[in-house]
Amino acid sequence: MSYRLLFTSVLITGSLTFSGCQSNGSSRYKEGYVYHGIYFGKGLSPHAKQGIRDGCETSRGVYTKSHTLFNDDNDYYNGWFTGRNRCRGLLQIEEDGNLIL
Repeated sequence: MSYRLLFTSVLITGSLTFSGCQSNGSSRYKEGYVYHGIYFGKGLSPHAKQGIRDGCETSRGVYTKSHTLFNDDNDYYNGWFTGRNRCRGLLQIEEDGNLIL
């Protein structure tokens, strides 16, 4: 085996070993809530998750909010703001000004 082939083999093996290839199902995200690829944590109530989804969609350019839950439920309220703030980077606009959803 040539040194060049051996070096390439070691380089590829090392890259795969240390690349950190993990699925979203890794222990870091186990039993936690992930929406649009963003991890929001564990132990969230259903209303907190709904608030996160609605806030995230709002930050993406599609205003979504349950005004009743927003006014009456702290989990939804906090989730909505958390989703809106954490998903801001997902807003994409075409050159002609149209939203990319």
